[in-house]
Amino acid sequence: MLIMPSVLEEVDDASDVFSTLVDATGIPLAPPSPPAKPLKTLGEVRALLLQGRKQDVKQLLRNNPWPVNSPLRKELWPLLCKQHQNGKSNFMDGFYWDMVNQVFGTTELPDKSISLPPFVEPSHCLSYYTTHKGRNITDRVVSVLGYACPDIVYSPTIYPICALLLHFMTEEECYHCMASLVASKEKTFITQTKLLYEVTWKTVMQICKKHVKSAAIHLQRHYPSNRSEKLYMDWIWWIFQGLPFPHLVRVMDCFFHEGVKVLYRTAMAILILFHKSSSSSSSEWLAEIQKNGVDSALAKFCKEMPVSPQKVLKVAFGIRGLSSSYISRVFLKTEMILKSKNVVNGSRQLVRSRSNENLPNSQSQNNIQMVSHTLTIRELLTLWSWLPVRITMYQPILLYTTEEHGCSLTTFYVRVEQHEPTLLMIKTCNNEVFGAYCSSRWGERNVKDDRGNRQAYFGTGETFLFSLYPERAKYPWVGMEGDKVQHGAELFMAADSKMITIGGGEGQAIWMDENIRFGKTDSCSTFNNPPLVPGRDFEIRVLEVYGFATDQLS
Repeated sequence: MLIMPSVLEEVDDASDVFSTLVDATGIPLAPPSPPAKPLKTLGEVRALLLQGRKQDVKQLLRNNPWPVNSPLRKELWPLLCKQHQNGKSNFMDGFYWDMVNQVFGTTELPDKSISLPPFVEPSHCLSYYTTHKGRNITDRVVSVLGYACPDIVYSPTIYPICALLLHFMTEEECYHCMASLVASKEKTFITQTKLLYEVTWKTVMQICKKHVKSAAIHLQRHYPSNRSEKLYMDWIWWIFQGLPFPHLVRVMDCFFHEGVKVLYRTAMAILILFHKSSSSSSSEWLAEIQKNGVDSALAKFCKEMPVSPQKVLKVAFGIRGLSSSYISRVFLKTEMILKSKNVVNGSRQLVRSRSNENLPNSQSQNNIQMVSHTLTIRELLTLWSWLPVRITMYQPILLYTTEEHGCSLTTFYVRVEQHEPTLLMIKTCNNEVFGAYCSSRWGERNVKDDRGNRQAYFGTGETFLFSLYPERAKYPWVGMEGDKVQHGAELFMAADSKMITIGGGEGQAIWMDENIRFGKTDSCSTFNNPPLVPGRDFEIRVLEVYGFATDQLS
């Protein structure tokens, strides 16, 4: 493997910076100005990633204003994207070209235009500074991605992200980067269904109205008929279609590491800056609003962004009280509301969508029935309807069962701890069936805080409890119901060499001993659940743990 030098020199020749698929003559370059501190190098980023210091990488990416023509990105972006790959990804040499041959029958670039997958939005096929050949290659990468991931239903950002990647890397590298982002389970980069696309813009609207309240009120004041939510439907295009290229590239530096929350913050920063520029009665932007409407004025403001890329990021990451857990809570609550409405409305389209996208196929059902002594098909389908939509796109796989792998916590960790998320299913000697969807890796039990102490609890608000027999019920995190929760209601998962616990605060929802033989269940603050079995103590007949394969459902 070729190891590039850790220090990359800035170069003046754009041909050494951008790929051959780019016409660099139109790319706006800011006049060089010496940074306050020397910019970090690729070698420093790589070293931090190898050490698992993701928080340090986050700060480094936010605070190093590499110019748009820095040669660092041709290796930085692939490095950042591929850290999110799941398990045994198909990144071996030649895999992409085998796929191209499979789809098109040749690796030669076709003369005629390539038919794009239906998840692409034709009005948002942004190509930026790619050449005619570059646009054809973007089409080809997106088409192969659609062939490899048939469960992507609606994803208008895939095309522009793909085009951006091709400014700095080869076609093959671009495909592997896109595959990593699409398959990522730990963080969300790209929504893949219409439902999640709608959840995303509604999430942005809610967090803007709470955390950049003045700017949101300013928008609403100038939008007719009190229908400002129509503005938020286009929030993602303020960034991908609106921002100048140097600003967009700096946003993507952070996005490829942190995920979609960077885009949320960027959209909020745009609103803050727009409000600041258009609130004065003598402002040219207020005149623009009055002349052409707030939506047109906002689009123009993005294109003419009056501050530097670094200033946009400084405003974005300076917004306080916007934790990842809070964003996840708003997102999950919005998703649950929309899914509930969809069930109530009974739309044929949505019913068809659920049967096609969100249920395990018959082969998966057969596989589970063959190995599971816990789940009937009916119970499986009930449980499947409770899972986050993005997880239902993956094949369930049995990772651990006491019947085959024995009753040992050590074996449990060896087989399960690197998988995320997991489903734990318990069948007791009294035939009760219950369990938990665990959003984080069990390996996080060994993660240490800044002081070197092991964290007692870990996990996120996606974790939930469920009961399948004799009662059928789901117990989501109580934080879904409100913005503020006590620390005792954020105790999702805990584990050590002697026990496993799910749910805490005034009781433990599920506790199991090191021999995976006995357990107990109580009400807890995290899920506000009743004890999951009468009598609270139980003896385990079978414990099964499921993961989700990288391969999507076909």
